[in-house]
Amino acid sequence: MTEKTYPVYGEITGPIVMIGFGSIGRGALPLIERHFKYDRNRLIVIEPREDAADTEIYERHGVRHVKAHVTKENYKELLKPLLTEGEGQGFCVNLSVDTGSVDLVKLCRKLDVLYIDTVVEPWLGFYFDDTMKNADRTNYALRETMRAEKRKNPGGTTAVSCCGANPGMVSWFVKKALVDVATELGIKFDEPAADDRAGWAKLMKKTGVKGIHIAERDTQRAKNPKPFNTFWNTWSVEGFISEGLQPSELGWGTHETWMPKNAKTHKKGCQAAIYLEQPGANTRVRSWCPTPGAQYGFLVTHNEAISIADYFTAHDKDGDVSYRPTCHYAYHPANDAVLSLHEMFGNGGHAQPVLHVLDENELVDGIDELGVLLYGHDKNAYWYGSRLSVEETRDIAPYQNATGLQVTSAVLAGMVWALENPKAGIVETDEMDYKRCLEVQMPYLGPVEGHYTDWTPLAGRPGLFPEDIDESDPWQFRNILVR
Repeated sequence: MTEKTYPVYGEITGPIVMIGFGSIGRGALPLIERHFKYDRNRLIVIEPREDAADTEIYERHGVRHVKAHVTKENYKELLKPLLTEGEGQGFCVNLSVDTGSVDLVKLCRKLDVLYIDTVVEPWLGFYFDDTMKNADRTNYALRETMRAEKRKNPGGTTAVSCCGANPGMVSWFVKKALVDVATELGIKFDEPAADDRAGWAKLMKKTGVKGIHIAERDTQRAKNPKPFNTFWNTWSVEGFISEGLQPSELGWGTHETWMPKNAKTHKKGCQAAIYLEQPGANTRVRSWCPTPGAQYGFLVTHNEAISIADYFTAHDKDGDVSYRPTCHYAYHPANDAVLSLHEMFGNGGHAQPVLHVLDENELVDGIDELGVLLYGHDKNAYWYGSRLSVEETRDIAPYQNATGLQVTSAVLAGMVWALENPKAGIVETDEMDYKRCLEVQMPYLGPVEGHYTDWTPLAGRPGLFPEDIDESDPWQFRNILVR
């Protein structure tokens, strides 16, 4: 059997510094190796943990390991020599938690080093700081810090913000799904250019989309049952707990007529989102995915809920908002993660002592069905996304399950785009060329499909008990939120 060959998308001429070597770092490594030309002796992983499995991977791929925590106190002293060692332009790949993204972006751009991450990360302590107001613990607030840096220092060396599966890939799915729906409805339009934000907002408004769910169902099953007092997940447990204990957040659409009593707006910034005074991983919503059909999901905060709603905001000639879609995550994680959440919240929101990410060898079957549900238009609702199985993942790439590969392949696509657009400044994935990014990512996503559905959040309701619902408009958040 001949060895498979992979397209080489470009050359990274300087050092590659990867911060973090958890499930996503391990999975990203072979994709970087496959698709870029670079000096293997200049690939460095900064990871405080050191175990036998990681060491074996380092040795197999010729990786130089720096055993250290990247902290607010040491990041300049630690990273500057590594990022500027030798000739060429370096690339910082931040796949860690508790590493201040804005500070790292500032440093990298000052050094003319390309940068990418999967979330706007704060420094250690932010997520669980009980002295902060909940408004200040939101992803809205974190995103505004990155937006402020972009306004202060426009242009310059490219730094790609929030480029994983979600946030990240789903923003590319939204544009593809919108084009599909507009075409299906027979709307006459010219597809907007990649950088035509107003054009994309105008198209979504014209298409009649009221809102978007980042609708996900993870059916991956472990071979063995989850032990009591452990938190199992198919991706970073620390990351999931951190975001799950932030306030629930959503982009707030102009069609909404009702707001929850514990909902709060923001006084500053883009004004595209609201938050609830309750944790996202303990907030349920009604949604839909192709495999299960109707399902409950958790309204966990994610950057894309805010950035997508903001990106597709249309304004009238006076500058006032004339249209905005509602947008939020509707996430049903793997069953073991659901059980882990019940245990955690049953214990006052205190995490279990053992946190574990299920790798591809511990899973027996299942898929991560991750897509976007565009709803409220004349075709009712349209889901578009990836239905990648763990079995297919094993054949495609090592060191990851289906959830991980959806993330790592988006990191790959973002890195390719950054190399091809090295002076784009600070960018969110909504602002990138979705066609180019998906072209790079598609070979790693399994079946990527579109499905129309006649389901609405009012299906089967009211049932045996009275409910406070709005029957005049099925797609009101009032009908979606489980109360």
